[in-house]
Amino acid sequence: MSGARQVDVLIVGAGPAGLAAAARLAAARVARIEVLDREPQAGGVPRHCAHGGFGTWLHPLTGPACARLLVTAAEGAGAVVRPGVTALDWTGPLSLHTVGPRGPETIEARAVVLATGARERPRSARLVPGTRPAGVLTTGELQQAVHRYGQRVGERAVVVGAEDVSYAAAATVRAAGADVVAMLTGLPRARTTPARAADARLRQRIPLLTGTTVTELLGHGRLSGVRVRHRDGRTAVLPCDTVVFTGDFVPEHELARRGGLILDTGTRGPAVDGSLRTSRPGVFAVGSVLHPGESAATAAREGAHVAGTVLEALAGAAAPDGVPLSVAPPLRRIVPNRVTPADRGPYVLRTTAPLTGPLLRVTQDGRTLYRRRLARAVPYRPLTLTARWTHLVDPRGGPVRVTLGDR
Repeated sequence: MSGARQVDVLIVGAGPAGLAAAARLAAARVARIEVLDREPQAGGVPRHCAHGGFGTWLHPLTGPACARLLVTAAEGAGAVVRPGVTALDWTGPLSLHTVGPRGPETIEARAVVLATGARERPRSARLVPGTRPAGVLTTGELQQAVHRYGQRVGERAVVVGAEDVSYAAAATVRAAGADVVAMLTGLPRARTTPARAADARLRQRIPLLTGTTVTELLGHGRLSGVRVRHRDGRTAVLPCDTVVFTGDFVPEHELARRGGLILDTGTRGPAVDGSLRTSRPGVFAVGSVLHPGESAATAAREGAHVAGTVLEALAGAAAPDGVPLSVAPPLRRIVPNRVTPADRGPYVLRTTAPLTGPLLRVTQDGRTLYRRRLARAVPYRPLTLTARWTHLVDPRGGPVRVTLGDR
């Protein structure tokens, strides 16, 4: 494209997935790799997650330490990481119009990797009525305010949600010197480990209100309380000056949508095969844009995995057509969501219901390709499906279906 700057691989998103892909590609001696991110610093969400849980059992890390390690690995291998640069739109099949400190620019690549991540739905997207006071946050806004800028967030907070990220938000509220008035969820139970839920309830004395939803925000200037409705129809007002909406992640898929990429109905992110190819040749997707809410470790593993596929594409390998891969309830989603006989996997699934001893089964046109009895399946933990069965897939056959049940 005339006037466009040329690179070999352009990665949009400098979180764990994008940085891991860049480091792997640069180590394989791909000459020109650029990683763009609209945030002023690279590293993604871990930058403002001051808690532990990153790294490995042998080498545990906090979020900021993990982010620094990923950035150092990518830059040390030879990739160029450019924070503060936003990819605005496509100007061709493999070229993007960007804007940053240097001004507007068009970058054309031999391969594009979308690692744009995910975001929590704020109050407006959840259609919570009421006034528009200060003190209404998402987890990301809370963590950045407290851990990056040292700001106070109020005195009494309500945390909406009862997932792992919700308990991390509650810990951040306490680290800022505020009290957690309550955590609430519309579900019948918390979606975290029993030990974590018990610690918050018994040791930290944080009440958990299940079957409860926020129906209105109150206050002018500053939040003064939230009106809630319980499962039995009763309503009450919880006095507070801060409310944190957590979880309910959605993919940052705007760039994929504007590029006309096929989106998966289960994840709402780009549809990809087991090698993380999207519907557009030369464009790949990886990380939380495919499965919002999964861990940084999962995103980084996928970043390293997609690097192998990108190397094959740069060498001129043809992309095979994939067969659609779908799930049945209680499974909610599967990533990747297309399959070819050569796929290396693995596949990540989520269930909506807790199950003990369920049978995980993969079928195509009535044929069983794979089956495995699991010890249990819980909504707050991902399930991993091996790719050992993909060579049995008929490329000309019907969709492949994954089920989870008693038989």
